[in-house]
Amino acid sequence: MKVLSFPRRLGACRPRSPIPIGLGLLGLGALSLNPLNPETFRVLRGVHDLRAPAALLRATALELAILAGHVLLYPTGLTAEHPVRPGAAPSEGPGAEDPLAGATAPTPLGCPPGGADHPPVVLLHGFVDNRSVFVLLRRSLARHGWRHLECLNHSPLTPDIRAAAALLGTQIEAICARTGRSEVDIVGHSLGGLIARYYIQCLGGDLRVRTLVTLGTPHSGTTVAPLASAHPVVRQMRPGSGLIEELRGPAPGCRTRFVSFWSDLDQLMVPIETARIEHPDLITENVQVSGVGHLAMPVHPAVAAGIRRALEKNDSTDPAPDVLPIVPPTAERSN
Repeated sequence: MKVLSFPRRLGACRPRSPIPIGLGLLGLGALSLNPLNPETFRVLRGVHDLRAPAALLRATALELAILAGHVLLYPTGLTAEHPVRPGAAPSEGPGAEDPLAGATAPTPLGCPPGGADHPPVVLLHGFVDNRSVFVLLRRSLARHGWRHLECLNHSPLTPDIRAAAALLGTQIEAICARTGRSEVDIVGHSLGGLIARYYIQCLGGDLRVRTLVTLGTPHSGTTVAPLASAHPVVRQMRPGSGLIEELRGPAPGCRTRFVSFWSDLDQLMVPIETARIEHPDLITENVQVSGVGHLAMPVHPAVAAGIRRALEKNDSTDPAPDVLPIVPPTAERSN
């Protein structure tokens, strides 16, 4: 198991008591935590390495800041992007690049031509969210040499993860036809990771998806926010649901590599280990992130560095180092 630890100012020690947290999260839906809400205590009991009140407040403040910024960007991601044909000339001049438009980025400054030839990367957002959540991650990937990036929106009105996964399959076929590539990589935040996993594991998507990176995805189901179960997709994300049990079933010969980032301060994963992938038939790697909440997963620069490293592992015959440069982690793999 790899552990990504973030700056020492987010350091850990034992708290004396739980503290109130006010948080609205878009990754899986709205959740308000306060001393009168029993969900507060269920969430905090699921955190193995509880943070001191001051550190937990800082992490909460970071989530709120990210939420505020995301609310401002949210309208810009409501419409589907218009992919640029491979080889099309990019716009010129300062400010020409719109982080939410166009899928083909020019070679970043400092990235020599003829570098690693990455397959297209497809970015999938979480529940009641949209592609605007990936502005910073997309920019990070483009600056480090990824030339073809596409963000796909799925409707919050979608009543079934299976239907969303089937649509994803159609979209990936179109991407492969447009780019002339036979495979893609996927990065999925929260529900987006679950949609991608169902497509890969149950709809034959392992023929098209080389690597799936998930960020705070409830692979075993989450019990957070019981009132949200009115939505059929949220019910499918509960432990023991038909869809979760289907994903627990055999998957012999699945060729996709799975990398799951899970955080000890992800308030929407209850228990927190649900964001890990545990399956005997899958090629999996679980990366623990320390001190980062649910919304921060696709935004934090250190997580972005970990995602780049995960995607690069298949681009070279030389194995990538097990130790990410930002931490001294321990490694744990299944398969």
